[in-house]
Amino acid sequence: MQAVILAAGKGTRMNHLASDLPKVLLEVKNKTLLEYKFDVLPEFIKEIVLVVGYKKDTIIDKYGENYSGKKITYIEDKTLTGTAHALWQTKNVLKNQFLVMMGDDIYSKDSIQKVAENNWGVVCKKVSREEDGSRIILDENGKLTDFVTPKIYREKFNDGGFVFTGLYSLDTDIFKYEPVKMKTKEEWGLPQTLLVAAKNREIKIIEADFWIPISSPEDLEKAKKLI
Repeated sequence: MQAVILAAGKGTRMNHLASDLPKVLLEVKNKTLLEYKFDVLPEFIKEIVLVVGYKKDTIIDKYGENYSGKKITYIEDKTLTGTAHALWQTKNVLKNQFLVMMGDDIYSKDSIQKVAENNWGVVCKKVSREEDGSRIILDENGKLTDFVTPKIYREKFNDGGFVFTGLYSLDTDIFKYEPVKMKTKEEWGLPQTLLVAAKNREIKIIEADFWIPISSPEDLEKAKKLI
């Protein structure tokens, strides 16, 4: 199986920390954000497909063609116009089922292994009402029906809900769908595209035991305390 890691972004919210390095090479306790994912990939992941863009040569020079015996294939995203657009750049190298994850977040081995047991799945984490992060909405049968902002979720529900973590299991049938443009940005989102696919296939929701999103310098400091 292959694992796609989306690592093309500029990390603008990291301020000066990402001025000389791509965000995914920032370190938490002497280990890069990319390596936190590399090191928990299961044995059955034989190839890492890294979608690179901003300062891509820095990543390529650091990791070369393999990491701990796993092949690394680099795909460039030249436009940085959303997660769906980034994933679609990889469609010619992907075979059958694959994983997708964000290059800057930290996931657990357990979450990765559990979602990989499903052809189509999304890893989510139960959170308190006050926490940030886009929520999922399920219908009465547990079927995925929407991804919404925390503000919209709080207006509709009294609980904290589940935040989606950006960790997916998919197969190449996803490329039969056109990437869906986001309403508020000139970007094409993978969650929005997945909603179209969810109309005629089951998307398994996997609850994460551990997940650290990294989007700001404060998140890096938080991660140092949690790890």
